[in-house]
Amino acid sequence: MRNSNIGQNGNTGQHYDAVNHPKHYTQHPSGIECIQITEHMTFCLGNALKYVWRAGLKGDEIEDLRKAVWYIEREIARRTK
Repeated sequence: MRNSNIGQNGNTGQHYDAVNHPKHYTQHPSGIECIQITEHMTFCLGNALKYVWRAGLKGDEIEDLRKAVWYIEREIARRTK
């Protein structure tokens, strides 16, 4: 019996784990997962990178980029207080 959070990756028959290794975090050509980098950053910078990293892979690319800008602006505000 398959775990409900594991799905099939297109027609390849390969399986992915939507909780531990989501496709939109593991599709970068480098083979590096986004979390491997973001866990070394502040929350806002990590989230900004996350949205840039996955821009267009999960949904609306422009929305992802706007979210990244939102987090960057929040980080700038935090650092300039």
